[in-house]
Amino acid sequence: MPLWFIIVLLGIVEGITEFLPVSSTGHLLIVEAWLGSHQSDLFNVVIQAGAVLAVLPLFPDRLKQFTTGWGNPATLDYALKIAVAFVITGGPGLILEKRGLKLPEHLEPVAIALLLGGIGFLAVEGWLRGKPMKSEVTWTIAIAVGVGQLIAGVFPGTSRSGATILFCLILGLNRMAATEFSFLVGIPTMLAASGWKIFKALRHPVAGAPPEHWDMIALAFVVSAVVSFVAVKWLLGYVRTHTFVAFGWYRIAMAAVVGLMLLMGKGKNEETAPAPKAGAHYSPAPTSPAVGSTAALPT
Repeated sequence: MPLWFIIVLLGIVEGITEFLPVSSTGHLLIVEAWLGSHQSDLFNVVIQAGAVLAVLPLFPDRLKQFTTGWGNPATLDYALKIAVAFVITGGPGLILEKRGLKLPEHLEPVAIALLLGGIGFLAVEGWLRGKPMKSEVTWTIAIAVGVGQLIAGVFPGTSRSGATILFCLILGLNRMAATEFSFLVGIPTMLAASGWKIFKALRHPVAGAPPEHWDMIALAFVVSAVVSFVAVKWLLGYVRTHTFVAFGWYRIAMAAVVGLMLLMGKGKNEETAPAPKAGAHYSPAPTSPAVGSTAALPT
């Protein structure tokens, strides 16, 4: 399979799944395990940044509010709540990363997280049926969103947006407000995490690691950005008139798919296989098919 095709495919997967409540990390793990291909940690971080940057134009009112409306107490209140959620995620996340915590590089936890998240969406949506929902983001919700992002950064397959939207719904926030706040908190969180990882990869490259294929990274960045813009624009329209039940069933179906892959021997934890280096080049790696990723980068 041509390298450029694999790169484009991964860019599409990242773009679709970064903000949808289905876990981009989980889906990248699934695709790479299926293809038997491993991409560097830097590659995954850069395409993630592309997907995040692409959604900024989809919130023109909020962007205008944050650039010209600082005299409005409501603007300051909303921005502070985003900042608090960001700090709750970033502080502990940075500590965990400095302690060397690594995410599991196999699919078993992804299957479990997808299944539990799917059941969670079905249960919460069933519980909410007929209940009144509010549009105001409270401090409790802001704190819960920060905690949700931190959970997603430690357990692959959880989904940053999935966990945060679920917490918002449980606390009574309506679907549109929950989706918007989850996405807006995710933008600085993901950009900060991506920037930190890119800085580390460039400033302290792994000794003996092959050089990065920057042309392939640039290609994936563009693809993920374009696809992410389309996916998020669709989702923002979808949640105006739909629940998250479909995403719950999708997560359960994907958990079943991952279970079948594990039965076929794809994506299992191979204790004897050497782990790929953080700067590993873009080539098949049958002995370690899963992507290497550190903690504190929720997706």
